[in-house]
Amino acid sequence: MDQYLEVFIKVVEKQNFTKAAEELHMTQPAVSQHIRTLERLVGTRLLERNNKHVRMNKAGEIVYHHAKEILALYTRMQDLVDDLAGSASGPIAIGASYTFGEYILPHIIAKLKKEYPLIKPSIIIHNTKEIIDLVNSYQLDIGIVEGYFNDPQLHSEVVSEDQMVIVASPSHPLLKKNGDLPLSALADETWILREEGSGTRQAADHFFEMHPFTPKAIMEFGSTQVIKESVEAGLGISLLSKWTIVKELTNGYIGMIRVEGLPFKREFTIVTRSVYQTKALNTFIETLKEYLNPGLIKESGEE
Repeated sequence: MDQYLEVFIKVVEKQNFTKAAEELHMTQPAVSQHIRTLERLVGTRLLERNNKHVRMNKAGEIVYHHAKEILALYTRMQDLVDDLAGSASGPIAIGASYTFGEYILPHIIAKLKKEYPLIKPSIIIHNTKEIIDLVNSYQLDIGIVEGYFNDPQLHSEVVSEDQMVIVASPSHPLLKKNGDLPLSALADETWILREEGSGTRQAADHFFEMHPFTPKAIMEFGSTQVIKESVEAGLGISLLSKWTIVKELTNGYIGMIRVEGLPFKREFTIVTRSVYQTKALNTFIETLKEYLNPGLIKESGEE
């Protein structure tokens, strides 16, 4: 059954029997036979065919969604069985929201690969909502996101704090003010923020609610790098993680505006769906915690 599902997924994603056959190293008639057999087993037609493309019907969408989960669970089961006789090795599917994935995760992966070369991580960077959805559907072994999520289907653990500050162009007049400014002093500024669904945007909205404060003008971008470039160019100000602006602060490309109530702290959280974890996944989690909290890890291991 799992082979029929693998072929079905490939046909759906390639939208073409011939292209799917090439990737699967099968003949096109063999692929067609697998699809017919799966449709017979399920009891209904799954694909709509024409001369150029194939597309899922409603039944096909249901089968595709569950096929991805079934194959992910099958792979995880096999990895857990293999773990019984070996050391930390094998694949890990890791997802991370943009701040963590672009500015912190590469350093953790480099450390992991150096110490455990048999572990093979694959990485997806997306906004927080998408990462949560992929973990929930078993398409990721672990997600690292901004904020804390109390989802009954997920196992969540806060692993570190993140400090967020307000940044502006180095020529911005508010950088020259002495002392901490009230947030109301920034009421007329244009705020450059991430899109809805982003953990960074969620933190900004929460910060505004706490004070309370409503920006008069907001520009939205789907990339932290674009936001930093826009701030440097003088388009507006932003609330960003300190992790993301280390190079810019060091080189004087942007500056931090001193504001009451800052730095604003949020949390980095790891989320998993399965109760059972492979040695590779456990090793990754230990490496991540050690990188983020080296002093804490050392203290907990002392006698």
